[in-house]
Amino acid sequence: MKPEEFLYAESHEWAFIEEVNGDKIATVGISAFAVEQLTDLVFMELPEIGSMIESGSEFGEVESVKAVSSLYSPIDGEVIQVNTDLPDSLEILNEDPYGAGWILKAKVTDDSSLSKLADYTTYQKQCGEDG
Repeated sequence: MKPEEFLYAESHEWAFIEEVNGDKIATVGISAFAVEQLTDLVFMELPEIGSMIESGSEFGEVESVKAVSSLYSPIDGEVIQVNTDLPDSLEILNEDPYGAGWILKAKVTDDSSLSKLADYTTYQKQCGEDG
């Protein structure tokens, strides 16, 4: 997976969309920019498998020594898998936020939620403005 192939929410979550057995499956994580801004992560709360997530709505949180930040879903979907290794190994987010640092996988339930997301180039411009 390459960050250039992902879609991005303004709140710095990313989604990688794949077709699997006729369903759209989104792998969701947070961007390297977000991880860099948070610094020194100490805690992460993940959603439950089977829970419904909605574009723009909170699905968990990540805590650093600086602050607690909500995680917002970039898509509408049903959580089918969570990265259970992540809360005990938050350094993975620093090392590989776009690979091993994925947070959840969800079956997309509404394709229209994807149209609200930015491509890589647009997201990079946003990070330049936010940085």
